Amino acid sequence: MIRLEMTSPAQLIPGSPPPSPLTLEEVTADAAPLIRTLYHQIWAPLGPSGRTAWTTAEWTAELSLPGIHTHLAVIDNLPAGFTELSVEPTGDVGIVVFGLLPEHQSKGFGGAFLTLTTQLAWTLNSPTT
Repeated sequence: MIRLEMTSPAQLIPGSPPPSPLTLEEVTADAAPLIRTLYHQIWAPLGPSGRTAWTTAEWTAELSLPGIHTHLAVIDNLPAGFTELSVEPTGDVGIVVFGLLPEHQSKGFGGAFLTLTTQLAWTLNSPTT
């Protein structure tokens, strides 16, 4: 696992604007079948690893955990990827999963998606204890 740390939102250097509108849409555990499909489409080409073998029930359990926030990357009104953020009781926020579907990779969306994800992480950054 690689850990990178930002201590201030001012440290974010935004990526280039995407070639077409990109938005984030929060989803709940009800979206587990879609998230499972997206994860498989994104990571299966890299070989069996991570969560590619997870069942829909395992995804539902993960997305139901306290502090887990899952957002779709939406391009042209269609899911193009997703990110999963984990908010710790201390207020620290981690990007657990981040990926775009292969057809959107190397097309100028990744930097904008990471920028939106990082900005979102900062909005979730408040201790719960």
